[in-house]
Amino acid sequence: MRDEALFDLELKLLLEAIYRRYQQDFRGYAMSSVRRRVQQAMAHFDCERVSDLQHRLLHEPDTFAQAMRYLTVQVSEMFRDPGYFTSLQETVFPFLATFPSIKLWVAGCSAGEEVWSLAILLREAGLLERSLIYATDINPEALRKAEAGTYDVTRVAGFSANYLAAGGRASLSDYYTSAYSGATFDRSLRRHMVFADHSLATDAVFSEVQFVSCRNVLIYFSRELQDRAVGLFKDSLVHRGFLGLGGRESLQFGAHASAFETCDPAQRIYRKRP
Repeated sequence: MRDEALFDLELKLLLEAIYRRYQQDFRGYAMSSVRRRVQQAMAHFDCERVSDLQHRLLHEPDTFAQAMRYLTVQVSEMFRDPGYFTSLQETVFPFLATFPSIKLWVAGCSAGEEVWSLAILLREAGLLERSLIYATDINPEALRKAEAGTYDVTRVAGFSANYLAAGGRASLSDYYTSAYSGATFDRSLRRHMVFADHSLATDAVFSEVQFVSCRNVLIYFSRELQDRAVGLFKDSLVHRGFLGLGGRESLQFGAHASAFETCDPAQRIYRKRP
């Protein structure tokens, strides 16, 4: 029978070791989530104890790179929660249209599904040519996938259904080409994206933007780390800029709740107060 207290002690030592060795900070993540992910990594790497996993990660950088797929959550799809994208077009896009140069930030972009989704809707709204989408994540492999914009063709039917439900004006097939088992999205969309490594746990604000989307990321953070991340979003947003969160996330009770007003409570879209 596993000693839970000892397991949690080793877990904290592992997170501290990862931070010191690789400058990746998972210490502020919700412990229940970290436990699950570390257990999955232990099973994959055939490690009986957390300390065994720690030894491998510290001494084998390639193993740590592989472990990032377990330590970070990489679950998304194009136009996920279509109502969110419908609301963006109705609530946020008219605000973006008032700027000669538009900047958006997708924080925790995973494999890039939301980034490409936004680019498509911005093009259909006539806004993409003056837009730049910053897409950030801490997982280098996820960023490579996001930048490639190639997804398994078995997922495309679901993407297409979401696209139409989100108010897409054409056919999603207009935006990608298929080859073998992959669907690769239009390179002309890629010209309006910047992919970069950025940690909400340790890094600072890097640009002023009109819109931030950070969906289904904060649920894996402790309250303190949530407050840090939202503080970054607040500082990066222009006057009256917008923030979009995931369906199970909220600014209520957070340190920066008073800095935002709710625009669409159902879709978790907020606006920075004057």
